[in-house]
Amino acid sequence: MRRHAGYLVFAVVVMTIPAYLGDAYYLSLLAFMATRFMMAMGLSLLLGQAGQISLGQAAFVGIGAYSSAILTTRLAVDPWLAMLVGAVIAALLAGLVGIPTLKLRGYYLAMATLGINEIVHILLMQLKGLTNGTDGISGIPSLRLGGLDLGGPKAYHLVAWGLALVMLRFSLNLAQSRVGRSLRALRRSEPAAESLGIDTARRKVQVFMLAAVFASVAGSLDAYYIHYVSPESYTITFSIILITGVILGGLGTIWGALWGTLAIVILPELLKRVNEDITNLVFGVLLIVIMLLQREEGGSVLESVKARLHERLSRRASSDSGGE
Repeated sequence: MRRHAGYLVFAVVVMTIPAYLGDAYYLSLLAFMATRFMMAMGLSLLLGQAGQISLGQAAFVGIGAYSSAILTTRLAVDPWLAMLVGAVIAALLAGLVGIPTLKLRGYYLAMATLGINEIVHILLMQLKGLTNGTDGISGIPSLRLGGLDLGGPKAYHLVAWGLALVMLRFSLNLAQSRVGRSLRALRRSEPAAESLGIDTARRKVQVFMLAAVFASVAGSLDAYYIHYVSPESYTITFSIILITGVILGGLGTIWGALWGTLAIVILPELLKRVNEDITNLVFGVLLIVIMLLQREEGGSVLESVKARLHERLSRRASSDSGGE
């Protein structure tokens, strides 16, 4: 009951923000937070629930964005349908590359997904006849609902967070379901999960495909609002920023993706005021620090630090009492 109440309160808050916030910049920032939340939720299911690391999520964001851009600008496909097609393409590609790739583990899996990201990025630049190369694609139309244009900041906020809330409800239900339990069993011990009759290979590919769909939809939404896509938006750096946020927020729950999203959206905005060029450096250092401080797979960094401090204080207390 508490879980549902928390979701409802959060949903009411984010959906009523446009009524009280009139600044277009902040509305846009909050809407982009919704799409980053979608990407982070997919990674949270993949890494936090199933224990499968991916450094290539930006590739699927790009697939969604470019699918929508190409279909709407060149074939005049309805934006909603183009978004759906992009999600299907991302899922199929994730399934195709996931079958061999997800047989790897640990650093090998990370490097393989990193390679997928780089391949997609290179293709987006080199297939100039389709993607317009480094110049990108402009003139992408906004989403429409009947005769209503959903391209304004308030409308885009409502659409982006509306879809994000649907994904959040689905993810929360999935995490509490039998499938979610099988994913967590897979994260803890793959041999043990297989001994319980769980088809681990199938589960890994399924959650990889689901994360790709979340990323693709988010990419499409961004493309419809910005009206422009370019390969430089979907680099390895973006994938690293996403995974940094998810780990920072905590891998134990889907809600951790929200706290991580706040960090990866707000921190770059603050760094722009100092020096935009140091963003990549800051996130690289942050990821290293997080990995050094991370104590448990499911806990957040703050929980890890708290546990370490508690241990040190306990040892000091015991040593002091022993000295007496």
